[in-house]
Amino acid sequence: MIAFLWGGDDDGDGGEDADDADVDPHAEAVVVCAFLDGTLVVYEDRVCIERPARSRFDDTTVPFDDVRGVDFDTGITIGYLQLELVGVTPDTGGLLSDPVNERTVHFGWGDRACAKRARDAILERARG
Repeated sequence: MIAFLWGGDDDGDGGEDADDADVDPHAEAVVVCAFLDGTLVVYEDRVCIERPARSRFDDTTVPFDDVRGVDFDTGITIGYLQLELVGVTPDTGGLLSDPVNERTVHFGWGDRACAKRARDAILERARG
């Protein structure tokens, strides 16, 4: 297949294949939560954090063998979920701030239920 810079494809119709539009990239996921600074995806064997293009962090994938726990706080207005890794000291925020790193996602009040489901799914699968 040829990928043209102007977005066309090699079948000449210039459009996206119908099958490509129906593919769910998280079909195998146990929990998917779209948060303020990234999407947290929990699979049976790993956790992925997918970052938007504006983020200063890259996407992160951590196998459950490396996860020892979760630092979780619902906060007053903004909460956070941080993956705790084997052999890595968890980051802490300041008095009025949350940790900010490649293993932490932040969520608003409306996303607390999904964050709790993600936390529980991670803790059930963590082996570290």
